[in-house]
Amino acid sequence: MNNPWLIFLNIRWQDIIDILVVAFIIYQVFIFIKGTRAVQILIGLSVIFVAFLIARKVELLTVNWLLSNFLSSVILVVIILFKTEIRRVLAQVGRSPFVRTPAETLQTIEEVIKACIYLSSRLTGALIVLERQTGLNDYVKTGTPIDGRVSWELLVTIFHAQSPIHDGAVIIQNSKVTAAGCYFPLSRSTKVSKSYGSRHRAALGLSEEADAAVVVVSEETGRISVAINGRFTRGLDSTTLKRVLQTLFEKEKGRRAYWLFGPRTSSAGKTKK
Repeated sequence: MNNPWLIFLNIRWQDIIDILVVAFIIYQVFIFIKGTRAVQILIGLSVIFVAFLIARKVELLTVNWLLSNFLSSVILVVIILFKTEIRRVLAQVGRSPFVRTPAETLQTIEEVIKACIYLSSRLTGALIVLERQTGLNDYVKTGTPIDGRVSWELLVTIFHAQSPIHDGAVIIQNSKVTAAGCYFPLSRSTKVSKSYGSRHRAALGLSEEADAAVVVVSEETGRISVAINGRFTRGLDSTTLKRVLQTLFEKEKGRRAYWLFGPRTSSAGKTKK
């Protein structure tokens, strides 16, 4: 009867911090994998573990032997199955929690917004990537080098239907258009809407691999969306697009790192109200 009270009375402040840190990490893991294929994989592993317990309880020797051998290598299995997610976590851990907002960045955002509004009004598809902390040089190599100052006129020209590089993406690094006609891996998320074309799937695919802000203009509807951390915020106008991009790139004391909270959207692309 007294044991629980003794444990409570003997708890140290270090133990409280330890518990809070572990709880925070677990919470962030759940937030991180929410809406991704990792959820289904975890459910599958949980089912296998429950089957193992049942097999051992009712003495199903062959099933128990098979499952015990599988679970003995579960760490290796998890690393193989979650290699993409693990890579994203490690990349995020190495990022600076805050990023600066120099005048050049604000001007770049303004030019991107002007280009997106212009392209949207003319139902011209576009895929514009603004690099943040994760380097995108591997993707730059897939496109055509530009190395030009960011301007809405340049962006509109690149995505003109007659341009030979209009189908790919534009990558902006350090307030410069580094390359155009770049290609990204398509998202493998099972939650992606079937109505999305290759441009939107590529936007999600890149946002799953890097922390970049990926702006998409639909050529079917003219709708403007932003993909961040594997999720879409859709139906943006010039005001909301500006707010989203400035929030990503601004530095304010006391502001948490963006990856800790992210936009309240689902991976299927619907903004939560």
